[in-house]
Amino acid sequence: MMASTKIEISTDSSSVTQNQNAHSQPNNPLSRKLNKILETRLDNDKEMLEALKALSVFFTENSLRTRRNLRGDIERRSLGINEEFAQIFKQVKEELESVHEDVQAMSECCEEMTNRLKAAKEQTQDLIVKTNKLQSENHRLEVRAQVAQAFLGKFQLSSEEMATLRGARDAAITEGYFKALKRVKFIHEDVKILLRTNQQTAGLEIMEQMAVLQETSYEQLYRWAQNECRGLTQESCDISPVLTDAMEALQDRPVLYKYTLDEFGTARRSAVVRGFIDALTRGGPGGTPRPIEMHSHDPLRYVGDMLAWLHQATASEKEHLEALLKNVNQHGVEENLQEVVGHITEGVCRPLKVRIEQVIVAEPGAVLLYKVSNLLKFYHHTISSIIGTAAVSLLVTIEEMHVLSKKMFFNSLSLHASKLMDKVELPPADLGPTASLTQTLSLLREVLASHDSSVVPLDARQADFAQVLSCILDPLLQLCTVSASNLGTADMASYMVNSLYVMKTTLALFEFTDKRLEMLEFQIEAHLDTLVNEQASFVLTRAGLSYIYNCVQQHSAEQGPLSLLPSMDCSSVKAAMVQFDRYLSSPDALVVPQLNFLLSAAIKDHIFRQSTELVCRAYGEIYAALSSPANGYKDPEQLVPRSPKQVQTLLS
Repeated sequence: MMASTKIEISTDSSSVTQNQNAHSQPNNPLSRKLNKILETRLDNDKEMLEALKALSVFFTENSLRTRRNLRGDIERRSLGINEEFAQIFKQVKEELESVHEDVQAMSECCEEMTNRLKAAKEQTQDLIVKTNKLQSENHRLEVRAQVAQAFLGKFQLSSEEMATLRGARDAAITEGYFKALKRVKFIHEDVKILLRTNQQTAGLEIMEQMAVLQETSYEQLYRWAQNECRGLTQESCDISPVLTDAMEALQDRPVLYKYTLDEFGTARRSAVVRGFIDALTRGGPGGTPRPIEMHSHDPLRYVGDMLAWLHQATASEKEHLEALLKNVNQHGVEENLQEVVGHITEGVCRPLKVRIEQVIVAEPGAVLLYKVSNLLKFYHHTISSIIGTAAVSLLVTIEEMHVLSKKMFFNSLSLHASKLMDKVELPPADLGPTASLTQTLSLLREVLASHDSSVVPLDARQADFAQVLSCILDPLLQLCTVSASNLGTADMASYMVNSLYVMKTTLALFEFTDKRLEMLEFQIEAHLDTLVNEQASFVLTRAGLSYIYNCVQQHSAEQGPLSLLPSMDCSSVKAAMVQFDRYLSSPDALVVPQLNFLLSAAIKDHIFRQSTELVCRAYGEIYAALSSPANGYKDPEQLVPRSPKQVQTLLS
């Protein structure tokens, strides 16, 4: 690059000289060329740049000699390059000639082999035809072998499955047994396809084979399941998954399925009976809980413990049966559950019935009989919710005992009522309820309290309530009526009001008594009217207005003035009014003695208010009659100085 720079400098110096000559010789060709060279921009001439780069490789010295020999050097260099290129191509030519010779040899070899193959083909043409035929036959046989293998796989059992199904009679059943049995079932169903084709003979043979195998397998499975069920006699029953699968498989044979269920029910029935007897006589493990028979002195607990044990046992047996039939088709399972659980619990019906009958026949009392009846009704409802409402022996037994206890309860009430009527007790001196009435109401209160606390469904309790009230209240009302038949009017009314009031307060504490309370209220009001009239009559008599009021009530205009009647003159009326004024000053002093015996202060106040209204009404009629000019009284204002309104104000 330094040499090129020098060349450019020397060129520039010579060009200056040439430019000077060019001005003197503008038409000189050399001058034009120099100008053209000087005007050229080497930066944009890529070829010139490349040439200069190549020249810089070997042109290392810029001297006169090297500049003169530059062309020769370039030509020699070009010649050397061409010679080198020619030498390289010579080697390539030699290699290509070698390759050509190899290709020629290969071509000759291939031609020779082709000729030999043509000759061999002509010689083995028959063998090739035979080979093709054999290959086609081989392919056809392979396809038939695959079809036969698929047929056997579809319609025949494997050796392992056959060994599983044809094992020893007492061999244990495993999960593989059910898989093989299902395989037999599927083959028996699928073989029906062959009967609709040309393979009817094979289809019939396979169907017969599978049918025989099915029957023997189901028989073996039934015997195994039967033995398993016979061993389920312990109190805690553990249903194995294999037995559950066995029941699922046996449902295809309804008879064997039914026999197996019966065997299970028989085994569990003996277990339940033994467990119930042990619970009655031995109690639980280690004596806890204690034997139920030890509570036989307490009828309610005795019956309740037995029914509670049976309720728990029934629920447990249903759970065991549901576990056994878990995989069985649910259609008809509920009916099987009711039937089998009914068979299982049937064994305890006799000992249960005997013991409950002993409790009921012993006549423990109306209240206990009623509680036992409600207890039986509750457990009947509870157990029926577990095993359904079918006529299961246990439910029938409990219902019979419920009916018996209920009948004995109402018989006890009827007997109590008949005893009350056999010996009617006279009312006491204070006109309060008799001892027999109090005792009977105490009995009713206990019955109703047990009725309210009963766990029997609401509709059943309401149905019994009316009958209970009829058995007790109707005889009581009759008893009170007969007992008060010999009393005076006021005494009878007071006694009846007290008795009815006690009945009402007793019933008011309980539900379902609205109709009876309404009836008692009507009867009380009837007797209250009597007492109100008695009190008003007593006041009018003691206040001196009774005679005057009667005369006013009976007087008519045809009889003439009221003042002309005997004891109705002014002095007599005035004396009566003075006596009435004394009553007005202390109205509480005039009270019928029987009112002091009333048990209810509210009833007593009601009687006072009503009787006071009657007295005011009577005084109003007397005042109107005495003030009337037609009755001939002079100065009626002096005779009756108080108006009815004033009297009402004083008495209110």
